[in-house]
Amino acid sequence: MKKQIVMQSAYQHVTHTFGPVYDENAKILILGSMPSVKSREQQFYYGHPQNRFWKMLARLFDETEPEDIIQKCAFLRRNKIALWDVIASCDIVGSSDSSIRNVKENDMRVILDRAEIQAIFLNGGKAYELFIKYCQQYLQKDVPKLVKLPSTSPANASWSLERLADAWKKEWMQFS
Repeated sequence: MKKQIVMQSAYQHVTHTFGPVYDENAKILILGSMPSVKSREQQFYYGHPQNRFWKMLARLFDETEPEDIIQKCAFLRRNKIALWDVIASCDIVGSSDSSIRNVKENDMRVILDRAEIQAIFLNGGKAYELFIKYCQQYLQKDVPKLVKLPSTSPANASWSLERLADAWKKEWMQFS
């Protein structure tokens, strides 16, 4: 009983405080679940130094890894990528996807109504699960392909950078 009380108090209500990155030329939408503590501190996506997202994308496009927010936004736009998260707000313990509850989803129409998205790549199983549960309602009859990809999170340590890049590249090649 004591353990439940401790876990209960570790929950924090978190609201996503930075917007999506996209323009009308985006063809691929990449969605995570909710920004990590480090990403929330930096006010941008995949800010944890051990997250392999930016390294993996740089490898995928044979480019230099972008270092700051301006470079990251330019990288995304140059490669026709939109980036956002499934969740607008939730209760969460730290950065733990497995603890997410009381979800309010982002309105995917913000991007889907403005860009001709051909595929939605979901960065990890939790992002995929949450999208199916909360966001499928935003898809029209011309549903973009939904692709569940292995997470770039440091919590997914069993996947090397090379293995991640290979898995993402396999799916990416269908849309380039």
